[in-house]
Amino acid sequence: MKNEVFLILTLSFLISCKGQSHKKAIHNINTEKVVSENSKTLNTKFDAKTNTIHIIVALCDNKYQGIVPVPKSIGNGQDPKNNLYWGTAYGIKTYFKRSSEWILIQQEKIDSLILERLVFKHQNKNYFIVADAYNGKNIKEATETFLRSSSGIIKDTLEVNNKTIGILGNSKLVAYIGHDGLMDFNLQEEFINTDNNIRDVIILACYSKDFFKPHLEKSNVNPLVWTTGLMAPEAYTIHDAITGYVKDETNDEIRIRAAKAYHKYQKCGFNAAKRLLVIN
Repeated sequence: MKNEVFLILTLSFLISCKGQSHKKAIHNINTEKVVSENSKTLNTKFDAKTNTIHIIVALCDNKYQGIVPVPKSIGNGQDPKNNLYWGTAYGIKTYFKRSSEWILIQQEKIDSLILERLVFKHQNKNYFIVADAYNGKNIKEATETFLRSSSGIIKDTLEVNNKTIGILGNSKLVAYIGHDGLMDFNLQEEFINTDNNIRDVIILACYSKDFFKPHLEKSNVNPLVWTTGLMAPEAYTIHDAITGYVKDETNDEIRIRAAKAYHKYQKCGFNAAKRLLVIN
C-alpha cells in the first residue's frame, strides 16, 4: 500500500513541470561579483585519494517554483524532512539511508540556503556522497551552484572523519536533482571551465538535456545521465547510476542502470526509460 501511495504521488509529479519562456525572466548577474564571491571558497587542498560525489537537490516547492502543485505535505520547499525529493520514501535522504551500499556518517543544517547537508561513505570503496538540500525558493541559486561547480568556478573542501574531502568543483561527479528551473528563468553568466579538469555530471530534471546543455558547452563536462522529457527525479535513478559509477562502468552501462531503476519504479517500459535517460 505504501509503495502504491508514492507511485501515485510520482505520477502526479510527471505532469507538474510548467515551464515558461526563457524571455519572461532574465536575471542580470554581475560576473565580477560572482568571481569575487567564489574566490572565497576556492579551496584546493584535499585528500586526492578520496572521490566525492556532490548532489545538489532543489527541494520541491509549490509556492516558489514553476510547477503544477504536488500535495501540500511534500511540496513545502522549506521543509526537507517531508519534501518529495528529500524526506519521502524515494527522496535522497530516506532512500540512501536505507541503501546497503552507503552509510550516513554526518548530517547538519548549514544555513537558510542549504537546509540540510548529508555525508555518506561507501561501504567498501573510497567514495563519499555529499548531498545538499537547497531551500526550494532558492532554486536559481541551486542551479547556479551546480553549473559553477561543474565548470570548476567554485571549489571547496569538507572535513569528514579527520579527512579533508573535495566538494563542489573539487568533486569527481556533480549532480543536480529537482525541478528544471531553467524552464522558468534565464542565466546570463557564462560557465567556462577554469582548470581543464573534466567533471562527470548527472542532471535529473525535466528536459534537462535541452535546458542545461547550452550552459555546459564550455564547461568541459562528461554527461553521464540527463533527460529528454518529463520525469520524476527521485533517488532510485541516481542511486543505481552511482552504483555503476563507483564500479567504474562505462557511460552507457551507467545509463542502462539508471533506466532499469526508473522503469522498475515508474513502470514506464525499459525502452521508454532509455529514451528518457540519455548520454551526450
